[in-house]
Amino acid sequence: MNTKLFSKDFTLVVIGQIISLFGNAVIRFALPLYLLNDTGSSALYGTVTACAFIPAILLSPIGGIVADRVNKRNIMVALDFFTAIVILAFSMLMGRVNLILLMTVTLMLLYGIAGAYQPSVQASVPALVSPEYFMEANSVINIIGSFSALLGPVLGGMLYSAYGLGPVLWVCMVCFLLSAVMEIFIRIPFVRQELGVGIWKTVKGDFSESIRYIWKEKPEIGKGLTAVCGINLFLSAMIVVGLPYIVTEVLPLEAAVANKLYGFAQGALAAGGLAGGIGAGVFAKKLTIQKSGDLIIASAGCVFPMGIALLLFSSGIVNYLVITVCCFGIMVCSTVFTVQIMSFVQTETPPNLIGKVIAVMMAVSMCAQPLGNALYGILFEICKGYEFAVVLFAGFVSLAIAVGMKNIFKRLIPKTGQE
Repeated sequence: MNTKLFSKDFTLVVIGQIISLFGNAVIRFALPLYLLNDTGSSALYGTVTACAFIPAILLSPIGGIVADRVNKRNIMVALDFFTAIVILAFSMLMGRVNLILLMTVTLMLLYGIAGAYQPSVQASVPALVSPEYFMEANSVINIIGSFSALLGPVLGGMLYSAYGLGPVLWVCMVCFLLSAVMEIFIRIPFVRQELGVGIWKTVKGDFSESIRYIWKEKPEIGKGLTAVCGINLFLSAMIVVGLPYIVTEVLPLEAAVANKLYGFAQGALAAGGLAGGIGAGVFAKKLTIQKSGDLIIASAGCVFPMGIALLLFSSGIVNYLVITVCCFGIMVCSTVFTVQIMSFVQTETPPNLIGKVIAVMMAVSMCAQPLGNALYGILFEICKGYEFAVVLFAGFVSLAIAVGMKNIFKRLIPKTGQE
């Protein structure tokens, strides 16, 4: 066990993460945008991105189990190499096979790889740093993720707007190859664990145990989780589908400019997440779980200026600025809310269940995302010329759910850690 934070092996993990997550952020920005530019269809965009989420939901809990039983370095190396191969295959097949089918399969593979990859990174931290540095090490990993999500779309949008998709694919391919080569030299202590039973039985057992705890022993967590699913369905999905569609297809902006501005808007979302994470840390002692519902009410409230601007203003830049600022506000509030909920769950859940419960909460909350993406893809397609109505619909439904969440959370009484 290393007695300092930035040992050689942890430093290699960090550098590999910087390169890999940057490539991941760029490719997951560029491919859906290319589909939207090529087809102009929000319905296709929503459906394809909905399909892409499914493997991530299924493979995240499996990735956690595998990470405990296979050398984590080997997982990271194999998945980065495989991602480079997937991108190479896409670039070779583009123009030769149906774009929608190719894009769907490629995004499903990329999202599935990301879902299986990240648990190995998180699980490698205890093996590479001593316990007194766990908080700092996890903070470093999270900051890397936030900055990659911030810079990836911005730089990817500029590169895509200037040179098209081809150079973006090659840059991402090189990123994943460099990351894989670097990870080969990481030494992570590993003791093989036997699975005992099949992996699906293990997943099923862990899932059942966590579900029982969430909805039977701590029903308030289950109620809150159900409300979060509603927010993901009606608010998060509207942002995921609506932001690229409105900026690149609805606002009166030149195509190259619109693509670049969409990259900046995605960067603003990531910046909001980063600001929310920092704010949650700075004001941790002043934040209470009972008032966390107010944050979701504020997030829902940020939707209404977007819809009103689309209704009242014809200027593309004015609408873009309003939408971008509101999306930043939504991410700040929702990130602080997420930090509060995770802290509450960690406080209330027995140590032997924390990992399983959080994994199930993440998987269940993500389940609403594919449905929401498909829903808003269809709604924006049907309501062409009246996109403001779809945005306002999302605002009203989200606000109603948020008010219900406020009533749930204000009755919570934590055992320790929060007032």
